[in-house]
Amino acid sequence: MVYAAVGQAGASGYIAAMGLAGFTPLAMKTTALALNLLVASIGTIMFLRAGRLSWRNIWPFAILGFPFSLLGGAVHLPDRVYFPVVGIVLILSAVQMARTAFRSKPAASEIPVAPPFLAALATGAIIGFVSGTTGTGGGVFLAPIILAMNWGTVRQTAATTAVYNLMSSGAALIGANAAWGHLPAALPVWLAAVAAGGSVGAWIGSRYLSDRWLRGVLATLLLVSGVKLVW
Repeated sequence: MVYAAVGQAGASGYIAAMGLAGFTPLAMKTTALALNLLVASIGTIMFLRAGRLSWRNIWPFAILGFPFSLLGGAVHLPDRVYFPVVGIVLILSAVQMARTAFRSKPAASEIPVAPPFLAALATGAIIGFVSGTTGTGGGVFLAPIILAMNWGTVRQTAATTAVYNLMSSGAALIGANAAWGHLPAALPVWLAAVAAGGSVGAWIGSRYLSDRWLRGVLATLLLVSGVKLVW
């Protein structure tokens, strides 16, 4: 619910929880991607209905994001590399998000601009590969970059990352098809749980939460997940 409210699908939270429960990296990766795919689908529909999606801001990230997510999904990191890499990136993202949450109101010169095409292509490709490899979906890496580069408002960023999560999670899950046997038997129950929470969260986030609250919530989530994965 909380992740969906900020345009995220929860992969980093699922991964952190499964890590504490002793799941193997392959089970964590495939399960997180499956749950991510469902919540991202719900979030995309909600933001679309609320009129928050700007396809001009989305498709440049997706052009190379999809094939590189597919490629990353087929790559499986050993756990000694997997946990610290993902954790450190999440912590750094949390710091950036917190900085933007507590600063004063942006000046007129900071009005968001459309992302440059080539920069968006490169960003989508790099994040697609990293997110596919780690099972994090991609939005958790994309959101801080969009905000840092002033490529969209917080609400636009939430909508963009919801769609990117949908695209990258689906591609990475296809790429990781050789590891589908590691999916847990309880997955259908978990899918039902995240569908319920994701629906409520996306509805709240697409309509009611302020920009500052969106930034603060996401920063907290990133920090907690990152610390859990590192330690």
